[in-house]
Order: sequence, then C-alpha cells, then structure tokens
Amino acid sequence: MTQLDVRPGVGDTVGGVAGGGASGDAGAGAGTDASGDVRGKGLGKGSVGLVGSAVIGISTVAPVYCLTSTLGSTAGEVGVQMPAVFLAGFLPMLLVAFAYRELNKAVPDCGTSFTWTVKAFGPRIGWMCGWGLVIATIIVLSNLAGVATSYFWLLAGEITGNPSIAALDDDKLVHIATCLTLIAAATAISYRGMTATKGVQYTLVGLQLAVLAIFVAMAFQKASAGAGTGAFDTGLDFSWQWMNPFAVESMGAFTAGLSLSIFMYWGWDACLATNEETTGSAKTPGRASLIAMVVLVGSYLATGIAAQMAVGSGTTGLGLGNPETSGNVFAALAGPVMGPLLGILLFVAVLASATASLQTTFIPVARTVLAMSTYEALPASYAKVHPRFKTPGRATVMAGVATGAFYTVMTLVSENVLTDTIFALGLMICFYYSLTAFACAWYFRGELRRSARDLFFKGVFPVLGGLLLAAVFFKTLIDMWNPSYGSGSTVLGVGSVFVIGVGLLALGLVIMLVTERRSPAFFRGEILTKSTPALLAEA
Repeated sequence: MTQLDVRPGVGDTVGGVAGGGASGDAGAGAGTDASGDVRGKGLGKGSVGLVGSAVIGISTVAPVYCLTSTLGSTAGEVGVQMPAVFLAGFLPMLLVAFAYRELNKAVPDCGTSFTWTVKAFGPRIGWMCGWGLVIATIIVLSNLAGVATSYFWLLAGEITGNPSIAALDDDKLVHIATCLTLIAAATAISYRGMTATKGVQYTLVGLQLAVLAIFVAMAFQKASAGAGTGAFDTGLDFSWQWMNPFAVESMGAFTAGLSLSIFMYWGWDACLATNEETTGSAKTPGRASLIAMVVLVGSYLATGIAAQMAVGSGTTGLGLGNPETSGNVFAALAGPVMGPLLGILLFVAVLASATASLQTTFIPVARTVLAMSTYEALPASYAKVHPRFKTPGRATVMAGVATGAFYTVMTLVSENVLTDTIFALGLMICFYYSLTAFACAWYFRGELRRSARDLFFKGVFPVLGGLLLAAVFFKTLIDMWNPSYGSGSTVLGVGSVFVIGVGLLALGLVIMLVTERRSPAFFRGEILTKSTPALLAEA
C-alpha cells in the first residue's frame, strides 16, 4: 500500500516513485501530478453532478423518517411553535453550511471535517473531529437499519392484513437477522460505487418526496374540510404565531425542541464527502448542500403546518403531541389522512427513506476513514480504493461490519442502552459541526478583511453557527447528567445518556493516543498541514 508523503519538501515523491507516478497497486492512496498538486485518492472523479450530489444530501438526512420519528416529539416539547423550532434548527445548520462551502472551495478533500480541522487547529483536534463524525455515523446507521427493519415487517403486515407477520419484528432473532441483511445490502450497493448509489437514490428519494407531497396536500384538504369534527376535532386554524420561537413557554422546552430539530437536518454534509467524485469539486458540493437544505426546510415546514392544521399538537387523539403515537406519527396518521389504500404508501415512504439513508450514510464515514488513513491518522489498509468501482472498499466494509456488530450487541444487551445511545447522538453532531465551523474562521483568518463577503461567509456566519451549536452541545451535556434524560437508566447515579455520550468521546481519545504511538509523523504535524496542496478540482 503506497502512502502520500506530503511532509514539507517531499511533495514530489509518492511511495518512492519519483515524479508522482502511481505505484502498481490500483488501490493506492493519493499521489501528485507533474505540477506537484495532490491528484486524489483513487476515487472515481466526475461520478456525481449537482443534482446527484443534492439527492445524496437529502437522502442521507432521510426527511420522511425524521418527520415520523420527531414531528410528534417536537410538538410535545414546544406545542404549536413546532414550525418556528424547525426554522430555528435550520439557522445554525445554514450558517455551518456556509463554512463547509468555503472550506470545500479551498480544500476539496473527501476527509471534509477531519481534513479541514487538522489544517486549522492541528492533528489532535482534527483527529477527534473525524472521530466525532465516524462514531455519530455508526450510531445513525444502526438506528436507520433498526427502523427500516421495523417498517419492513410493519409494511408486510399491512399488505397481507396479517398482524402475526407484523409481530415478527418483536422476535429479537428475526429482527436482528433482517437488520443485518439490510445492512449487508446497503454496504454492497455503496461498495459498488457512486453510479450504483445514484441509481438507487433517485428512485428512493423521488418516491419519498412524492408521497410526502401527497400527504401534505391531503392533510391540508382534511384541515379545510373537516377540522374540528370527527377524528380531526383537534385540528387548528393556521396562525403566524406558530412561526414565533419566542412564544415557546420555557427555555428548557425550546432547547429540547431545538436539539430534535438539529437532528432532523443532520446528514446534508454527505454532499461534501463526495467532493472528489463530483464534477466541479470546488463549487458543486457546496451548492448541492444549500439546495438540499432548502428542500429539507421546505418539506419540514409544509408537513408540520399541514399536520398541525389537520390534527393539532395536543396530547390526545390524533394530536401530534400524543405520547402514545408521537414516536411514529405517520403510522397513526396514514389511515385517517390518506385512507387505507394510499396510507400504505406512507409506510412505503418511511421504509424507502430509512433504506435510502442507510445506504448513503455509508458515504461520509467511508470517505472520512479513507482520508484519515491516507494521511496516516489510521492504519494504511483503510486507504485502499477498489480498482474497478473506485470506492474505499475496505473502509465501506468496515463501516458495515461495525454497524452490524454495534446494533447486534446493543440490542442483545439492553433496549435502554440502544435508546440512550441514540439520544447521545446529538452531542456528537454538535461536536464536529461546531469544530468545523470554527475551523473555517480560523483557517481564513488572514482573508477576513479582504471584502465584506469574506468577512461574513468565512468569518461571521461560521462563528455564529459554531457558537449556536456549541451552546446546544453544552446545554445537552448538562441535561444528560439528569437520569430522567433518555430511557431513565443510570450509572452510579448519573444519567446513562451522559455516560454513553462522554464515554464515546473518551473512547475516541484513547484510540487517538494508541494511534499516535503507531503513526507519530501525523501527530507531529508532518503529514497534513495548512500548506499541504489541495486536491485538483474538476473543470
């Protein structure tokens, strides 16, 4: 396995081959071209365009899955201000998206947050930022696989009209076997490259957005025709006050709702993880991420307002805040809003959403591991790229195996532990997003006085976004200490969500110290520095 040697003064030699020539290993890491620029890590260049990149970002977020799992919970926390909280969660994500866009223009590297924070703050902070992304993605992948499995059996029960088939999901062995099968299928598709990924994603994303549009239209129709009567007696008339975040009753409720809202936007940065494979790698991924964000916030607002007008945000009946249905809103609303036949489409859309996200979420974790390995921050074996599919094959398989093992162990040990691990996810998201935002301002600190655009897009907006997410990080950290947060489980009197969240970050620190002994050059700052040349952007 050849390695890129980008230590100062050694940029013209790759794996002992002068002039930047590639070694005989088709899976070699990055090299340099005749001009000395880094020429990539072997990924398939030009595999993704603007639309494909935006679709990957939307798919990774999984809007229909996010809505069915958090729409009710958010309404339960903030009531009718739920649309306002969706907008409030969108703001820090938009500000951070500007940071990603500017950093990608300067350094279009598939390592994204890892590479950029190393360049800005040094190897140790950068390594921990990469760890935050990797571990958050593993948690999400396991959760998505579990949700997809549950909806698979639920849909099978609906189609056949046989409750005993739907009940198979309650059999732990059947559930785990189905879950592992879905993880294996998603891993295989990701392994085969971006072309296979795009073909699947266009279908699944198109399906879920189309069904979501039908649900919104029919919810508006139910609200106008039958609000206040029958099953829709909890429906509400639209009010612009719903858009006022300051009307939330307490700061605690607002923070809880905001944390849920931020989770609903997580994953758009998958657009940037494919930058080395995207046509126009310096600009296209940033534009695609902004397009994905606009589609997401539009979908969330339309669905939230339509559902609230149809059934309200109360805690009884079909109300969104009803604790008996808030964890899976669409399962409760599918039949009443869309009828028995079309309602099945909503189950299909949730399954498609979770399945699509399961497959695309492999993209950022595999490419982050590829970049970390290429720059000697992880074992060299993970830098191998498949010679035919042009994908980080070993890193993708590793992510699939880690996801399957994590979910199996957590499920067998305790459902409470699995639930609390998912609750700890928000901590990881805020951790690496805020670090990346701060890295942008620091990386470009010498350019902030050049123009008003540079000041705001490279400095003010990223810092503001980073501060907002850092505030949520620390507020969540404090809340997690309370045993009532999450499943209610405790470890020596401390909330298990806190123990898991902090424990996972501490585990990353331990792994980093072990890695430092094996790869001292990276941690001495000799491999990846601010002066390390950026990857060549596609024309």
